[in-house]
Amino acid sequence: MAKRSNISKPVDESQRDQRYQQTRQALRAMKRILTHFRVLMDDELRPQGVTTAQMQVLFAVRNTPGSSGAQLARSCYITPQTTQALLKHLEEAGFIVRGKDPVNDRIVTARITPAGERLVQSVEKTVRGLQAGLWQGVTDSELTRFNALLERCLCNLDIADESAGGCR
Repeated sequence: MAKRSNISKPVDESQRDQRYQQTRQALRAMKRILTHFRVLMDDELRPQGVTTAQMQVLFAVRNTPGSSGAQLARSCYITPQTTQALLKHLEEAGFIVRGKDPVNDRIVTARITPAGERLVQSVEKTVRGLQAGLWQGVTDSELTRFNALLERCLCNLDIADESAGGCR
């Protein structure tokens, strides 16, 4: 009986270790990008009296008018308690109005005001500028491929965005 060679085993372990290091590096880079982008956004938004988190909720209100706090929390990936605090600030600043749901008066809904719409439009210009800087030098085909890779990773975690076509 021929004895198995152990030569390939260290190579497999080395390859696994290399892949592990590469995946850690990718995760760290994604975290750094998101953190730094958020800092840049907060710096740009501060003079307008809002934060990135508040704008995230305001965009959600704009995109789904009449949403409840629970619906907004889910769409923004934050807790209902955090959502309520953000909504309170947005309402006090005059960017949203809150009212009773026409079907269930226990549910409080939110709608954007004209002042909130003006803020959203202003912030969209800021975001476009920051995003242009982030993706400078990245081709359209690279960005398409990158988005496909990220979607595959989301599918691997079972958290794919259904509106983006889900997992294939």
